[in-house]
Amino acid sequence: MTASTPSVGSSRPKARRPLIEIQGMHKTFTNGTVALEDINLRLPAEAQFLALLGPSGCGKTTLLRIIAGLEEPTAGSIEWPTTVHDAFGKPRPELGFVFQDPTLMPWASVFENVYLPLRIKGLSRRMVRQHVMEALAQVGLRDFANAYPRELSGGMRMRVSVARALVTRPSVLLMDEPFAALDEITRLKLDRDLLNVWQRHKLTVIFVTHSIFESVYLADPIAVMSARPGRIIADLCVNEPYPRSDAFRMSVAYNGYCRDVSAALSDGMKDD
Repeated sequence: MTASTPSVGSSRPKARRPLIEIQGMHKTFTNGTVALEDINLRLPAEAQFLALLGPSGCGKTTLLRIIAGLEEPTAGSIEWPTTVHDAFGKPRPELGFVFQDPTLMPWASVFENVYLPLRIKGLSRRMVRQHVMEALAQVGLRDFANAYPRELSGGMRMRVSVARALVTRPSVLLMDEPFAALDEITRLKLDRDLLNVWQRHKLTVIFVTHSIFESVYLADPIAVMSARPGRIIADLCVNEPYPRSDAFRMSVAYNGYCRDVSAALSDGMKDD
């Protein structure tokens, strides 16, 4: 494998039928800004936790939005082995999306915020009440179903956002720097909780971050992106078992992985 055509997870045998395969993707905005250049990405059908790591402005969010079907690439292809289609008519599985900001409805209760995607699908509260409560229980907020966003801490509001993404039982969860604005203690706690949710549901997570430490703790593999125009310049595997405890963060192995990722990220910054 070379840096010009990396394939995430390439150190493992490739799945016969990938969950997602992106080939030669480019994205240029109408103002002429080249956001992404020659993105090649392949994720196996098996549940995996992938981190997209790169400097601010490198196109991580743009890539995530294209995967979600919220934007179209200028060139290249993205393929899903499913029959479900997004807003642009492209095949993809059921997706959950957690944005940088919780984007909750301030006038609605926690229950109503989590219920929203199911309401859009035309399902009644009575039909899905237990389902919504289960999603809240998964993020530790079952007792706050009747609370309002203004009554919650920043970390709790983000938990509501995660529950809302999980309530549709997606096979892929897309997360755009969801914990970046939180204090370090809250962030560490939510990282642990997220791994627990991921392992329980056996879904694929694509997690955007600019934190080396967070990417190494959460992910395997890590796709490192260059400064704009964004390219995947390194594919690194964190060959450590799950669940990962706090002891892993203090281990020699963790520090070694952080050094390797930092070196790859520094190479990507040289193009800035």
